[in-house]
Amino acid sequence: MPDVDATDARLLLALNEDPRASVMALSQRLGLARNTVQARLARLEQSGVLAPFERRVRPEALGYRLRAYVTVQVVQRSLAEVSDALAHIPEVLEVIGLSGVVDLLVEVAARDADDLWRITEQVLAIPGVQRTDTALALRRFVDHRIAPLLERSAGVDGAATG
Repeated sequence: MPDVDATDARLLLALNEDPRASVMALSQRLGLARNTVQARLARLEQSGVLAPFERRVRPEALGYRLRAYVTVQVVQRSLAEVSDALAHIPEVLEVIGLSGVVDLLVEVAARDADDLWRITEQVLAIPGVQRTDTALALRRFVDHRIAPLLERSAGVDGAATG
């Protein structure tokens, strides 16, 4: 993944504030040529800097009101197979590899407690899974965010420090 320079960060901040902004509006706001903005956006998309649109859709809107985090211990050398199997469970939103005692952190969405039970049973049935532990997400205190880091990269005054 390429580094994001201050101009890219300013562009991403502008998109964060107005995701529907046109290339022309972005170029006027940032004082850049339209072609420059277009080229930078294309590069940011192609390189994976910009996450897919689906990241913005909340599972709650689809009836999945329960969120949980499942830690998974995996048999040595089964990580790829377990990760692939998890990717085939629709309710699995994200899988992150961890260092330490547990191998994976799995974010899941469920309709209710019975649905969560079904999902965790599916996870436990995957060959190579040794143990799981499930924690319910009760409340989100800080939404997923990137703006403070973009502000720092863009050199915006008032950006959080420390």
